[in-house]
Amino acid sequence: MLLEEIKKDLISFQKDKNETGVSVLRMLVSSIVNKGKDKRLKLANENPQLNDSELDEKSVLTEEEVIEAVSSEVKKRRDSIQSFEAGQRFDLVENENKELEVLKKYLPKELTEEEIRIIVKEAKEKTKAVSQKDIGLIMKEIVPKTKGKADGNLVAKIVKEELQ
Repeated sequence: MLLEEIKKDLISFQKDKNETGVSVLRMLVSSIVNKGKDKRLKLANENPQLNDSELDEKSVLTEEEVIEAVSSEVKKRRDSIQSFEAGQRFDLVENENKELEVLKKYLPKELTEEEIRIIVKEAKEKTKAVSQKDIGLIMKEIVPKTKGKADGNLVAKIVKEELQ
C-alpha cells in the first residue's frame, strides 16, 4: 500500500540524513493521518451506533484517498512555486521544486497534455458542450478521469481552449 511505501521511504531518508525528504514525508504522513481522523469523526457523527473497532476498520483510508492527500500536497507546492516566482524568491522556488520532486514519486503517472485533450474532446461530445457556459458540464465529466493524474489548472486551461 502507498502509505507503507511512504513510511518506508521516510525511514530511509532519516537514515540518509536527507532533510528535505524527511520534512516533506513527515508533513505528508501527518496530512494522511489527519485525513483518516477526519473520516473517522465523520463516520462517528453519521453512525453513532458504531463501536471503536468498527470505526477503526471503516476509517482506514483507501489508496485513492491517500493519493488525494498526496495530490493536495503537490498542489500546495505548485501554488507556492507560482507565488515565489511572482515575488522573485528563486531560493524558495528551488526548495519547493525539491519538495515537489519527492512528492511526485507517490502519484500515479501524470497524463500528457495530448491525453487530457482526448478526454476533454470525448467529454465535449458526450455533453454536447459548445460554449464557455458549459465548462461546468465538461469538468463534471472530466474530473473523475483526471483526478490525481493531471494538474487541475492545466485541465481547466485545455477545457477553455477546446470551448473557444
